[in-house]
Amino acid sequence: MKEWEVIFADQKGVLTTLTLRAEQCPSEEDAARAIRSHLFPVMDELDLNDFQDRAISPTARWLKEQSGVTITSIHETP
Repeated sequence: MKEWEVIFADQKGVLTTLTLRAEQCPSEEDAARAIRSHLFPVMDELDLNDFQDRAISPTARWLKEQSGVTITSIHETP
């Protein structure tokens, strides 16, 4: 498995790095789910019915709109 580095700006605008292990580059939605689990472990199973099937990346959208968290890049670690 490869390691992927997800860089995101947290609620305060501080860049933070999270490492994910996967064969292929994680999608923005996969990265958003990992970030949500990391930042908000209690909300890990949050029901996103309001966004489900209406948004391409409902978790990423929720993170940005509700928490001010923005994914800036996803790339393979060397």
